[in-house]
Amino acid sequence: MATLDMETAQRIDFKSKSENIVVVEQLINDLCDKHAIHGDQYGNLLIALTEAVNNAIIHGNSGDPNKNVIVEYNSCESSIDFTVIDEGVGFDFENLPDPTDPKNIEKPSGRGVFLMRNLADEVNFQDEGRIVELKFQIIAN
Repeated sequence: MATLDMETAQRIDFKSKSENIVVVEQLINDLCDKHAIHGDQYGNLLIALTEAVNNAIIHGNSGDPNKNVIVEYNSCESSIDFTVIDEGVGFDFENLPDPTDPKNIEKPSGRGVFLMRNLADEVNFQDEGRIVELKFQIIAN
């Protein structure tokens, strides 16, 4: 499992295993404590980042525990930015099915990018979707 040292870490690397989501959750908790993030925004950060990491593990790296996920982050007084990188082949992030379309409502997946786009202040995809950038403006308590 990956470990996190808030004093030196600006990057976390871990294997594509679902149990490593706990490291991402701890990162969010630590950053929200550090910046006195408002409760509603905590949920947005947590959901958007864990969706990005889950997508990297499940879809990007096809659940291959020999592949890595990298989470880079930068925080300052006014914002927190995350970059999630996987080792997959990428995806067509511009032509995703609309999860709010009635024919897609019952599908068990397909909401991750939608959630990221609605919860983060800015979402960008690079390298054919292998890199996801999430940007949040800080709303302090």
